[in-house]
Amino acid sequence: MSIEHHDLVHEFPELRDRIHELKISDRHFRKLFDEYHEMTNKVEHMEDESQPASTSREEAAKIRRLQLKDELYQMLIS
Repeated sequence: MSIEHHDLVHEFPELRDRIHELKISDRHFRKLFDEYHEMTNKVEHMEDESQPASTSREEAAKIRRLQLKDELYQMLIS
């Protein structure tokens, strides 16, 4: 099974420069950015089954990743 990568630059390629700018200048954005990428890695490992997890645990990780993505996007466009 092919795993789709969800790093922030792939999700929002048109905002690449803004992502870079905020990673450097905004501590809160950087913290959320790091957490988002950590959650993305965890989800990808669960999906490719290199890290076994229950369905509920995987779904909870996906929900958290989506919450982070939404918050990061709001910061990117404001």
